[in-house]
Formats: sequence, C-alpha cells, structure tokens
Amino acid sequence: MQEKVVMMDNTLKTLRHTNKLNDMPASAGPFDGTFDVDKPRDACGIFGILSCDNHDVAQLTYYALFALQHRGQEGAGIAVNDSGTIIYYKDTGLVPEVFNSTILEHLKGRAAIGHVLYTTDIGNRENVQPIVVKYKSGQMAMSYNGNLINTPVLRQKLEEKGAIFQTNNDPELIASLISIYRITSNDIEEAIVKVMEDIKGAYSFVLMTQNKLIAVRDPFGIKPLCLGKLDNSYIVASESSAIDAVGGKLLRDINPGEIVVIQENELRSIQTEVSGKTALCIFEFVYTARQDSYIDGASVYQARLEAGKLLAIEYPVDADLVIGAPDSGLIAALGFSRQSGIPYGSGLIKNRYVGRTFIKPGQSQREMAVRIKFNAIKSEIEGKRIVMVDDSIVRGTTTKSIVHMLKQAGAKEVHIRISSAPYRFPCYFGIDTPSSEHLVASTYTKDEIRDMLGADSLEYLSLEELLKTPIGAKCGFCCGCFTGKYPMDVRCEG
Repeated sequence: MQEKVVMMDNTLKTLRHTNKLNDMPASAGPFDGTFDVDKPRDACGIFGILSCDNHDVAQLTYYALFALQHRGQEGAGIAVNDSGTIIYYKDTGLVPEVFNSTILEHLKGRAAIGHVLYTTDIGNRENVQPIVVKYKSGQMAMSYNGNLINTPVLRQKLEEKGAIFQTNNDPELIASLISIYRITSNDIEEAIVKVMEDIKGAYSFVLMTQNKLIAVRDPFGIKPLCLGKLDNSYIVASESSAIDAVGGKLLRDINPGEIVVIQENELRSIQTEVSGKTALCIFEFVYTARQDSYIDGASVYQARLEAGKLLAIEYPVDADLVIGAPDSGLIAALGFSRQSGIPYGSGLIKNRYVGRTFIKPGQSQREMAVRIKFNAIKSEIEGKRIVMVDDSIVRGTTTKSIVHMLKQAGAKEVHIRISSAPYRFPCYFGIDTPSSEHLVASTYTKDEIRDMLGADSLEYLSLEELLKTPIGAKCGFCCGCFTGKYPMDVRCEG
C-alpha cells in the first residue's frame, strides 16, 4: 500500500463543536495558569500501544490521555497507523474538548500514540503533538515529553546545512536528526542511538513508524516512562496510571538510556551507554505524577503519605485540625495527621469545575481567582488552630490568599507545613518554573516568607527526609530545584 499521512482537519473540524462532553470548542481559550500560579507545571504526557488483539487503539489512547491530563492541559492529539497510513487529529484544549466519538471512529489502526501538552507557548496549535513527518525512509509520528538543553546549537547546525523547521520544538529537531542518521544507518533503531549521542537534557518519547512502536528514555531517567501489557498488546506511557486506565498490567519501568522496540507481538531492548547515575525528577513524587501511579518501583501515594509523616516528626506543632491544600497537599496532610495524632479534616473546598480562565494574571485578579477556586468551611475552621499542609510554595501568591481565607473563616492560628524542601532554583528539564528572582524561597528567608503569608509558623520538609519518601525506588533523583545542582552541565552548548 502506498504510504499516506492524513490529518483529519477540514473534514472533521466542525465535529468538535458537536462534542456532548463539552459545549465549548477547543479554541475557546487557553489555560493561562492563573489558578496554578504557585505550582510547577510539567511538560506533557505520552502514551503508545501496538495491538495484537484487535483493540480499538484510538479509544484506548483517548482513555489513557484522560489519565494523563494532569501532565498537560493545553492540547491533545492521537495518531494511528493502519497498514502504512498514519491518520492523526490534534488541537488545543483538554482531551474531551478535542475529541468526540465521531472523530475517534475515524481513527482506526493497529497502533496508536497519544499526547497531552503543556507548553509556555499557549494557544499555538503547531505545538500540539503527536508530530507526524514523512522523510526519505518512510514516515513517523512522535509524542515527546521533556526539554533539551542543547537545542539551539543543534538547530543552528542543521539550519546551516539547509534544514527547515516549522516550530521551535524539540520533537521536530529529534525527528530531523533521525531522518538524517537514517540515511546511513541499517535501521531506525541505529539512527536513534546516534541521535541520543547528540541530544542532551531530559526526555522520554514514543515513536510510531510504519511497522514499529519505539519507546526511548533519556540516559539519566529524568522523565518517567513505563511499559505495560494489555492481553497480547504492549503499551508504553508516562505513568502507570494510564496503563491501569485501559485495563493493562504494568510490566516494568523503561530503564534510563533504554530503547524499547515493539514489533508485532515481540519486544526488543537496546541499552545505550549510560553513566550509571540516575536522576528521576523528585517532583514526580512531590507533585507532578498522579497519586495512584508507580514510578521506578515506588508508589506516589505512599511517598506523599510518608512525606507528611516525616514532616510531623521534623516539625511538630500544637494544633486542633490538619487540612491539606486541595488536591496536591491532601495525602501529605493525611500522613501528618496519622503521625501527629491531630485530627484530619476538610477545611477547604475546591471548585472542580474551574480549570480554564480568561482572567489576566494580575495580582488582584489572581486573588479573585483563588477565591473562585477555593473556599473555607467555616464550621470546621472557626476557633481552631489549623495545620495546612501543601506540597510546595513557588511564588507564594496562592498560599497567602488561602491563609487569609482561613483566618477570615475564624481560624485562631494557621501553621503552614510544606512536604518538600524550599524551591529555590529553576528547572532546565521540562518543569515550567520562573527564574530564581521570582521564586520566593530564593529571595526571602523562611521567617520573611512566613510573615508575607500571614501564617503563624512555616516549616519545610528537609531534603534529607524528602529523599527517603519514595520507598523502594530503584533510582536516584534530580533535586536541582532545591539545591541548584543538576545531573548534567545545564550550560552545555553542544
């Protein structure tokens, strides 16, 4: 069959507007981060499946992307491969805004990859993945998560040789390198090995070719990637929760520097050269990953529970009630309560229907946005000494508003406990954080932050204790956002 690449665009463009899951079209407005201004945000979730059991791969990918929606809310896409024809559909918006049943019915094939996007270039449809390209050796589609630190240098070298790029994205650069190395390589796997020698940074990606599904994880394992199975079909995903969502079974994590090749019902592994030092992003356990996921042998839920317990041991406080900042602080708050013996309760209600907003991120608008998203339960709070547990403080804006809200509801005292170390340094590997001067822990002392927040006390879990929380983890961790020490030279230029 002649190879084809088909974008379901004009013929299905109007179908999105008939999506019963959401009355608003995907282009209704980008998520501007107003409600999560104090949280680091990750860069994307990926999924892939090659079916040997006649599964509806597009439908399964759709469900998996729901399970990964927390990793990116700006765009979503699915590409399928059916006998050499790649058909794909993608757009800005949340998963149910982008897809409906009619679109999914047109995405038929034996293999599929999917992607949920987080990007700082909000609303740009060109950034939405998977990317799909044709080149001399055939065609490929890619879903990617991460950030390369030497993209500008590599891009300049390729442009000087005549390469043309449509975006500033890493996936397009990687695809271009693969196409170049494929010319002199025996197969695409050999080309990928050569590409991995060139690119530096944090990444995991899944590549779909005419007859293969290939999963790749960076040599330090900074970005998570795992392997699963559904009946006789293999699955790869950013998190195990996506494998669970489609009824699959987690087999193992893909190793740092490993290339996993899935063809028909066979699986092959290529282990590239690694330093032996692993550095999974510790923030996967602090905030990024879904609580029901397992990453590199450790439970995210248990890690957050343990963080709360250790926090109560390190920094006890006399109080009447422990609450968590919804949703990211709830599990650590439960751990704090169990260890301290202070009752656990629900002191804050979160409006779960607020996720996208047109509000511009000015100070007064941010404060209003917090009031829209959160509200204190006066009957639980009034007259009590409150311990509020959260996972992190980045700028402090949201935390300050919540402390004020709790005291307005009648709290006698508000003690802030953070289940991670002070966030002082920017991330270069795909977590979107501001520069150091905008990180409150980098600019102010703990006592100054406490006073700015209006809290009665403020304590952070020490890094030493934090590193104990991923119980049973089979990896080391990148803690650059806490220490300023990164697993590689972030000034790397080549």
